[in-house]
Amino acid sequence: MADFETGLLHLAQSLKAMRQERGHSQAELARLAGVPRLKVVQIEAGKPGVSIAAYARVAAAMGGEMRVVPQQRPTMDEIRELLGNAYD
Repeated sequence: MADFETGLLHLAQSLKAMRQERGHSQAELARLAGVPRLKVVQIEAGKPGVSIAAYARVAAAMGGEMRVVPQQRPTMDEIRELLGNAYD
């Protein structure tokens, strides 16, 4: 899986969790965001063909925002700790 696909899946999971926490159905969220319900279904599935504008509209409809953050990768010290210094 490509990095962008992983990022989309994380975004999709976050948006779905946000919707569920707020008690919205997919249809209700679609109405609030001004998008078809099928678009909400596609967003929650992390479909790459959905426009970034649709993702942003859904987030904004729930009082959220989208941000670009640097991807975090473990440091060498963290990797050594995870491996139990097996490679020292």
